[in-house]
Amino acid sequence: MPQIVKDFQGQTVITTFETTPAMAFDLVEALEAAYRDCIRHQPGFIAAGLHMNDARTRICNYSQWQSRADYQAMLRTPEMRERNRRINELCRSFEPVMYEVTEVF
Repeated sequence: MPQIVKDFQGQTVITTFETTPAMAFDLVEALEAAYRDCIRHQPGFIAAGLHMNDARTRICNYSQWQSRADYQAMLRTPEMRERNRRINELCRSFEPVMYEVTEVF
């Protein structure tokens, strides 16, 4: 389970996926499978959470990694390259953005 703390020393990645209500659950299933079967086993993975808006048009993924290099290495694995091609087919777009925690309330 992700823990959001101000002094987190790793890398936070928030990815927003734009999709359609018809594809939303397929996309969530593809993301769940990616985390269950691949991502969570990668070096440096800490935790992640998936969120869907009530209109089923956006899915947000919050993940934590020990380092930026660990996250980037996961993206370069052959399995994730293949999975990301499939994920791309299920959404209009997706954008991973790296963040630092600046404050927690």
